[in-house]
Amino acid sequence: MSWHCRVLAPGGRAQQSAPAASGARILLLPRRIVSRERATLAVLDVNGRLTPGVTVNFSNGDRLTTDATGRALFVAPLNPGMIYGSIAGRTGRVASAILAPGEAASTSIEVSSAPQFASLTDRFELFGKSFCGDADANEVTIAGQPALVLASSPIALVVLPSPGLHPGSATVGVSCGKRQSPPFSITFAGLELEADSSPLKPGEHRTLTVHVRGTGAKIAFEARYLAPDIAEFTGGHSVRASSSGGAESLAKFEVVGQRNGSFRISIRLVPSLRSPLS
Repeated sequence: MSWHCRVLAPGGRAQQSAPAASGARILLLPRRIVSRERATLAVLDVNGRLTPGVTVNFSNGDRLTTDATGRALFVAPLNPGMIYGSIAGRTGRVASAILAPGEAASTSIEVSSAPQFASLTDRFELFGKSFCGDADANEVTIAGQPALVLASSPIALVVLPSPGLHPGSATVGVSCGKRQSPPFSITFAGLELEADSSPLKPGEHRTLTVHVRGTGAKIAFEARYLAPDIAEFTGGHSVRASSSGGAESLAKFEVVGQRNGSFRISIRLVPSLRSPLS
């Protein structure tokens, strides 16, 4: 049994060699982009590693390939509306809304939506105005530590916290060039999975417990199979549960074995977006 959370950067902070393009599974496309403006997407493998050399196809006929960092810079189409991206050779599409330039215009960085809670080891989204479409041109700090911007547009960022971050409330700042947002806070939760790691047998029921550090609030999780032929959650391919809250906060999921073997799951926080400065 294994589970996925941390995103790893090729040639960077937590990885020694780049993963093979054939292992690409997750497309990170900003959910909102701006007509004729630059944006950055990213592709991850099943282990959460940024993956270079992956072809991404768009519903308008465009295609591009991720660079050595596992990301790709592109220019949003002219006409507002919806566009869909997909990893070549893989099923499933990711949608992005193309907004008119006037809807995103601002002379200063404004963060309009941020999660109330985020994981120490997983990506989260920010929405606002006047971000940089080139991911590396943005500077995001969390508790004074630089974070990694995985994907971006002038109105959306996908951010990964620094590995050295501690659980609890932390101040976040966003800047691009000479523009800087007012500081705001996000509570970062540490997640620890408790489970029997032995191979699962057909018909066997097993409880997975997620312990939460950094907040006593009740927070929602979504658990999803990355290898569903080995096991299923009681309740479906993906299920949601809330932590108990309090000093010993935890959430429980139950799995049922389908055939012998080890299985892989992803457990992520369900985003709870809010205005960070309200």
